[in-house]
Amino acid sequence: MLVPPDVVRRIDDYLGSRESAIVEFLREIVAIPSYDSQLGEVGRAVGDRMRALGFDDVRFDTMGNILGRIGSGPRVLLYDSHLDTVGVSDRAAWQWDPFEGKVENGILYALGAGDEKGSTPPMIYALHALKHLGLLAGWTCYYFGNMEEWCDGIAGHALVEHERIRPEFVVIGEPTRLQVYRGHRGRVEVSVTFRGTTAHASAPERGDNAVYKAAAFARHVADLNTTFKGDPFLGPGTIAVTQIQSRSPSLNAVPDVCSLYIDRRVTVGETKERVLAQLRALPGADEAEIVIPTYDEPSYTGFVFPVDKVYPAWALPEDHMLVRAGQETARLAYGKPTDLGRWAFSTNGTYWMGQAGIPSIGFGPGDERYAHTTLDQVPLAEVTASARFYAMLPLVLEEMLS
Repeated sequence: MLVPPDVVRRIDDYLGSRESAIVEFLREIVAIPSYDSQLGEVGRAVGDRMRALGFDDVRFDTMGNILGRIGSGPRVLLYDSHLDTVGVSDRAAWQWDPFEGKVENGILYALGAGDEKGSTPPMIYALHALKHLGLLAGWTCYYFGNMEEWCDGIAGHALVEHERIRPEFVVIGEPTRLQVYRGHRGRVEVSVTFRGTTAHASAPERGDNAVYKAAAFARHVADLNTTFKGDPFLGPGTIAVTQIQSRSPSLNAVPDVCSLYIDRRVTVGETKERVLAQLRALPGADEAEIVIPTYDEPSYTGFVFPVDKVYPAWALPEDHMLVRAGQETARLAYGKPTDLGRWAFSTNGTYWMGQAGIPSIGFGPGDERYAHTTLDQVPLAEVTASARFYAMLPLVLEEMLS
């Protein structure tokens, strides 16, 4: 056993005595709206809790993400949990107040409960436990509560490039059902614009309808799904037209511009150049402008960090030390190693591991299938249990690295 039994017992006892505080903290932060990347209010609540728990440093970064540090050792481990959520598009579709939520059969139902505020309280209390118990020698550990929903990975990218904080390892708290996840597909977003000539709709033959060009192209895009090869772990890539917009002088005029927005899920080895080449080889592509958009929206603090909308796939090898450490940590925390898995959606891992090459694993309470739905939820027993994993991981890593 890498970690002595008495240390495991001390962690279990300490976190076990704080389970009600962890649940209360989660109820507090899901009640604070944080959609559209508006992180200020929930970030202040999270920062206040970290200060009360004795974190060594708590601050907002320039983008407006909240950062807490415990320890000052040479090895750096970062716990990543996004605090923003999707919006409430149709309030009538919710059977309960999405912010007040409800607890039923031990499950908290609320907007952001599973995606992904559920990992924040156990991460913070785990780091607090390590400091209180004097178990963090050799480590600097960060909690990073960030904005992710509108642009995967941008918060971590800015943390490394702008704030100059580069972790050695990352744990992503997106829902994994308390399993260790080691990767997911990425995506490339593409804008395809067709131009034509407007004319009065009573005489459409006088114009050149851009919508018809885009519609014909969209059919060829759908056919690409039969051509993608699969990765043994991540599966095959996919492609979908997700939005169409046209422009015309009026509802009674032939559109002269029509744009398609494309979501191309990529697997390991599929680059943005390959994605563009596939689209530019389709019939009708010679009449289109095909580009990868740039995300350059200001954060709520006004900070702009332009990035291309390219989110690489990643897969940490099954025998990588961090994956093995995750399995050993699960065995210590729960009596047996977990299954290894992957997400269907994408996470901040697109930057951490996909772009920056920083070894990362996923571990969090909840099930990703409820993300972005009116059934967003998390089992409270998983929330409190995950704290044990978060607390024991640096101790296991330390033993493996020594």
